[in-house]
Amino acid sequence: MVKKVDEWAAARQRDDAFAQIGPTDWVPQHIASKPFMKPAEFQDKFNQADAIVSHAGMGTILTALEQGKPILVMPRRADLREHRTDHQLATVEKFRDRAGVLIAMDETELFDRLDELERLQGPEAIPRQASKELLDAIRRFVNED
Repeated sequence: MVKKVDEWAAARQRDDAFAQIGPTDWVPQHIASKPFMKPAEFQDKFNQADAIVSHAGMGTILTALEQGKPILVMPRRADLREHRTDHQLATVEKFRDRAGVLIAMDETELFDRLDELERLQGPEAIPRQASKELLDAIRRFVNED
């Protein structure tokens, strides 16, 4: 995924992309990157971003939605040995029609969706906590004999 973002940045002459790339010998040539960041540094980068590109992890998706940032997600797939299960495929299906969320199923779609991401309006921010109604419903369920 990061290699495709790096190619996109070169093709579009962009110098404003950043990636946390994890452990790898490969180093992007056209985007800034770090293998890992401390949580506070990651949060700072996330807060500064105009848009997010990520695998389909729920934490990243929810954080982008909480901040009202557009997000492009590409699921990790078990058949490509990127993950042990295909739970990220299920995740993207749940978010497929959500405002502010773009989905790329592979590297070819990712390249095209990166151009769309620039024009995508951020979604209306979601609250960080559950609604009172949901919490009350959970309490009733738990407290029923």
